[in-house]
Amino acid sequence: MTAFELLQIFLLLIVGHALADYPLQGEFLARAKNRFAPVPGVPWYQALGAHALIHGGVVGVITGSLLLGALEVASHMLIDDRKCAGRISYNTDQLLHVLCKLLWVAALLLWGRLP
Repeated sequence: MTAFELLQIFLLLIVGHALADYPLQGEFLARAKNRFAPVPGVPWYQALGAHALIHGGVVGVITGSLLLGALEVASHMLIDDRKCAGRISYNTDQLLHVLCKLLWVAALLLWGRLP
């Protein structure tokens, strides 16, 4: 992959993140994913999982890699759960998500197309 292609993928991942974290998350998932302040009758892990799956789907589609999509799901769940726990700030949460996108691009640079 060329440097330009990798830059394009990174920028698309950032746009995809913004879409998945704001309009595609919505008020319901933003509240329901928090196990420390649960929405009555809504399993927090389903809401957090759904939110993370949206992100993983975006990463998978953009990178063409199911593996990177799955890694995004796992990392997004861990990062968001730490934010909900109050262990990291909103800004740290967003920084960690962007760093994950850089990691996915680095993986593509090192290993090319991944399964």
